[in-house]
Amino acid sequence: MTTENKIEKFKALSDETRLRIINLLLVNDSLCVCELVDTLEIPQYQISKGLAILKSSGIVELEKDGKWGYYQLSKLNETNKSLFLLLKKILNDEIFINDLKKLNDRLLLREEGRCVVGFVVEKDLLMLIKKKKEEVNA
Repeated sequence: MTTENKIEKFKALSDETRLRIINLLLVNDSLCVCELVDTLEIPQYQISKGLAILKSSGIVELEKDGKWGYYQLSKLNETNKSLFLLLKKILNDEIFINDLKKLNDRLLLREEGRCVVGFVVEKDLLMLIKKKKEEVNA
């Protein structure tokens, strides 16, 4: 990996939204765009733009599953693996912790480990999560 490639990776990480996306992918193998939008409460176009930058720098990759697309960390090289270990240790501010809590709630809506909901208005999302939690606890 060239110095230029490494610089591109660090440039890609120099944004709060992209760091928040990486933080979520560090604890979950793959996430769809709608899960990221609902969790981070950031418009879809901003999430997609951030993912495009992360993908072009080789940090994330896209896996297609029918009409759904799932993003995951690209662990193809030692630089990425080392970078992810470092990020796992330092992304511990309150915003990152809160994102993980929201993601855990959003993932309750998956069926057989896959997203089936799509984008949800926040009020409806909270209602769906509450209903799913009640089903799990029943």
